[in-house]
Amino acid sequence: MPSVTHDDAPPLADLMPWSVAPPRLGRGWPTAPDPASLKARWDALMKAQGPDREALFEQTRSRTLHSAVGQLPGRAGGTGRLVRASGPCPEPVRVLAAPFDEQWLIPDHRLIDAARPEVWRVADERQVFVVETPDAPPLVTSLIPFTRPGRIRPLYRRPGGEEPNLAPGLLEQLARIGHSPDPVDFLAWTLTAVRPDLTVPLTRDPELWSRGVDLGRRALWLLRRDGERPKLPGGRRPYVRAPLPSRPLTLLYDREEETLHLDEGRVSPVPPEAWDFEAGAGVRVLERWFAARTAESAEPGTLAAIRPAAWQQAWTSELLELITVLALLAEVRAQQAEVEVTDPVTTAELRAAGVLPVPDSARHPATVLDHHEEGPEGQFSLL
Repeated sequence: MPSVTHDDAPPLADLMPWSVAPPRLGRGWPTAPDPASLKARWDALMKAQGPDREALFEQTRSRTLHSAVGQLPGRAGGTGRLVRASGPCPEPVRVLAAPFDEQWLIPDHRLIDAARPEVWRVADERQVFVVETPDAPPLVTSLIPFTRPGRIRPLYRRPGGEEPNLAPGLLEQLARIGHSPDPVDFLAWTLTAVRPDLTVPLTRDPELWSRGVDLGRRALWLLRRDGERPKLPGGRRPYVRAPLPSRPLTLLYDREEETLHLDEGRVSPVPPEAWDFEAGAGVRVLERWFAARTAESAEPGTLAAIRPAAWQQAWTSELLELITVLALLAEVRAQQAEVEVTDPVTTAELRAAGVLPVPDSARHPATVLDHHEEGPEGQFSLL
């Protein structure tokens, strides 16, 4: 049976209608691969006065030391103007800085040119963010994504897994043809079936739907990495076979020996699928991840130049897990590529059922009315 054509399939933008542009920092120093560097950078900023503080901050049109902004929803960052700020650094939080690269952020609205508060309001342990990535399949994450470019599509419009961000009536339509109305199952199917043009073929075939959902659920687990840690089959596990140097400068791969060389340090086994895994055309995930932790690109005297003097033990653990995730995800994606969508539910049928077009209100964030947020200079606002 022929697979569904792209013209038959509805766009992801209609199926998950509310989307947000990714946050824009405006300066690099509020993020880092380790939290200690962020606290040291904050302390350096607080110690500086006058023109020195202004230079360290790296002002933009959107943010200066005199900008008055509210707190990030759910965070405890200050709201007084930075020109007279003092005190300890807000506790850093994990964010997705780039595809497959989890780093740390100082969660202070005054440091971020465009924080997208509507994303922070719905971020919790139930939320899943779908991140569109150019030249690569969409990613999913539970962390606030700072990846650019590409839209962010939250799975839920409200905290606590309330009100799925799906076309009104879509889940009911899927239930009528015998599919699970679980929003996570729809997301899992999407991870399997989504096309490069970001259309999502839907099938009536219950066995095919179940197969696609199972593969998507595994991809979702690998991308979010919650619960039990992933392991390679057959007892294979990447580990450090030769100690890593204190400041590795080069990353090389021996395909024959399946070994990753960090200068004289060695990690193996590293399956070729992990080394070859790309997030975008020609960008190897492992190479970019390594460069983010070792590249000497910051100008001396800037806050970004404050960084660890040596390779962090935590990075070794993160590297070993990332290798495992990439190898397993490459296997899942190869299986997903074999799924041919037959007996499709077309866009025309969704229109006839009243699922499409979506109302304009579905493309905007829900109004969250259940908590106070501190506004500029300590004032409170009810949203």
